[in-house]
Amino acid sequence: MALLNRQYRKREGATDVLSFSMQESLDGDDDTPLFETVMLGDVVISVDTASRDAKELGQSFEKTVDRLLVHGILHLVGYDHETSQKDSERMMDEEERLLAQI
Repeated sequence: MALLNRQYRKREGATDVLSFSMQESLDGDDDTPLFETVMLGDVVISVDTASRDAKELGQSFEKTVDRLLVHGILHLVGYDHETSQKDSERMMDEEERLLAQI
């Protein structure tokens, strides 16, 4: 994960989840209707970090992986918690909403 983080995000150290989009745009500008999109991209989850996070948070490994997967998918559909506090809160709210449905 540290290598992927350095190579693709230019950041040092490991991270818990990375998303790699296969889409240039999801807003229709590329003339591809959103409902026809089959592959959004890849989500890579660090199992070691998920295991450590689960223990620290006192939750199951599965719940932690679910959270990371939802987080990664939200990045693939355009959410970004690093752009502003408002965007961060918006992403967190959507993450919680989706996790409640699992």
